[in-house]
Amino acid sequence: MKEQKSIYSPDELLTNATELLNKIIATPSLSKDEYDVSLVIEGFFHQKNIPTKRLKNNIWAVNQYFDETRPSIVLNTHHDTVKPNKAFTIDPFIPIEKDGKIFGLGSNDAGASLVSMVQVFLHFYEEENLSHNLIIALTAEEEISGKDGIDLLFPQLLNVELVIVGEPTQMNLAIAEKGLLVIDGEIFGTASHAAHPNPDNAIVKCMADLQHILNFKFPKVSPYLGEVKVTLSVINAGTQHNVVPEKCNFTLDVRVTDEYSNKEVFEIIQSEMKSKLTARSFRLNSSRIDENHPIVKAGLEIGRTTYGSPTSSDQAIIPCTSVKIGPGDSTRSHTADEFIYINEIKEGIEIYIKILEKIL
Repeated sequence: MKEQKSIYSPDELLTNATELLNKIIATPSLSKDEYDVSLVIEGFFHQKNIPTKRLKNNIWAVNQYFDETRPSIVLNTHHDTVKPNKAFTIDPFIPIEKDGKIFGLGSNDAGASLVSMVQVFLHFYEEENLSHNLIIALTAEEEISGKDGIDLLFPQLLNVELVIVGEPTQMNLAIAEKGLLVIDGEIFGTASHAAHPNPDNAIVKCMADLQHILNFKFPKVSPYLGEVKVTLSVINAGTQHNVVPEKCNFTLDVRVTDEYSNKEVFEIIQSEMKSKLTARSFRLNSSRIDENHPIVKAGLEIGRTTYGSPTSSDQAIIPCTSVKIGPGDSTRSHTADEFIYINEIKEGIEIYIKILEKIL
């Protein structure tokens, strides 16, 4: 495809992006409470005379010459945030521009991806001869893997062939992503007075069971994501020093690779443990895109790299081919005094456009 001639200059796109990001930061949008920020996003599109659609707090739009006979590429990211980290030294809802950065909650995750994708959508919006439709979908509840976000919206999107998921990846392509499996467990023993012998101590039994699974090696190792990772994140037992409790409860955070489904991993873990286990959900599975997919090749052609991502996103519930790429650095997500470099937004817009020019 030949280079597109946008009605907006690169400087105008960057100005649009930073102004929109400041408004988004200033509008609290914790998961399940995104209505106000959805109005900000709708308002931006309406100012550009672009019609939008809404499903709950999800906002989406299609290119001007949308053709139902063509396949669609979706630009998707989320507008919800986690709660502010308690270590913030600034007001998380007052955007601050300083030293080439924009500070504020959600600036890096995933405000920068959102405002960059919006500008890319503007760039291509009026093009008449695209090989694919372009849909932008800005969705809710990503941070809690909720069911009223992309999960709810996806059936409304027509002929989707590919989803580009905006998350902070330093504009490199995450061609694989670990799934998430949260397991609650409990093991029972015999309650007793701490002064007397007790060979059936629930805490001791739990410690042995957990030590085994934390040292366990899953047979299959992914060339993209490495090993399945099991982390003990919560443990609870007992109420006072002189009583041996009757049970011990714990939670495992399991990051699953593309070599396994979540159900397969759960079954393996249960077979290796004496504790009674319950999975909270099996829906957040690992994902991977073929290295020969046109979008991967397009990214490599312009000098980007590929990698496997240890963090989960809405990719886990998107029922078609997807790739994760966006401005920012994942290590800044959910941190105190979160920020994004303005140059990262500029680069994000430029790279998204260059990649899409090769496949649209």
